[in-house]
Amino acid sequence: MMTELPSEQVRTLLAVVDEGTFDAAAAALHVTPSAVSQRVKALEQRTGRVLLQRTKPVRPTESGAVLVRYARQLARLERDAWGELGLSGGGEPTRVSVAVNADSLATWFLPALSRVEGLTFELHREDEAHTAALLREGLVMAAVTSSPDPVPGCTVRPLGRMRYLPVSAPEFAAARLAGRPLPEALSRAPVVVFDRKDDFQDRFVRRLGRGAAGPVRHHVPTSEGFLDTVVAGLGWGMVPEVQAGPLLDQGRLIVLAPGEWMDVTLHWQQWKLDSPALAALADAVTATAGEALRG
Repeated sequence: MMTELPSEQVRTLLAVVDEGTFDAAAAALHVTPSAVSQRVKALEQRTGRVLLQRTKPVRPTESGAVLVRYARQLARLERDAWGELGLSGGGEPTRVSVAVNADSLATWFLPALSRVEGLTFELHREDEAHTAALLREGLVMAAVTSSPDPVPGCTVRPLGRMRYLPVSAPEFAAARLAGRPLPEALSRAPVVVFDRKDDFQDRFVRRLGRGAAGPVRHHVPTSEGFLDTVVAGLGWGMVPEVQAGPLLDQGRLIVLAPGEWMDVTLHWQQWKLDSPALAALADAVTATAGEALRG
């Protein structure tokens, strides 16, 4: 039997998740904390599921994430409807939240945003293998992701392949990699990684027949900083072809294994909503990716 989801209760759940506590949600909604608690409990009783982990900050359970995503979609549809009616309230631009990986953000993604007018953007930077999780949790409306499998309630379309090259400064290669087979050298030499979740360099070394990259690791959690660290000679790393190209031409970087690379296929996932804002953004992202990425 279908059960109606009262919008007031669903919006209250969203407020608790966004604000982090029941008291903060109550302040944001201009009601008492008791009213917030009662609405959440009523929604849990109506759905027959625990929706929140009572931690600090509060986090949605798996079932709660479904309703949080629904609440955000409901708010998005409401804003679009008001906008189409010319009642959007002072001409405030539409806000769109997007998860995007650092390398896309540093190379081709921002030009895509410049093609869309009348929107403001809230960007969440995350590894392309993990951006889909933000969609699943309802934290963003769209994401650049490496996953071709659509998140429930989302559509997916391919964007293209981002190619990565194994590179280092010439001086680093001469000092650290010369005199032994490259797979062995890379398994011992200092390496640059994005963060502790980044196993991209390890995967490349495994492709060459060794177990992993070296134990000396520089953690640099920005795309630009990662590149600068490799250019400075602190270690080797996998760098996007589009970033490495000019530095290769200048002789400031060299390719360590000519003819070897790793490609990451990127996809665009977004909510299944008839939203003009999302449609315009998707068209701009797809067009820009078609120009910047490999097919």
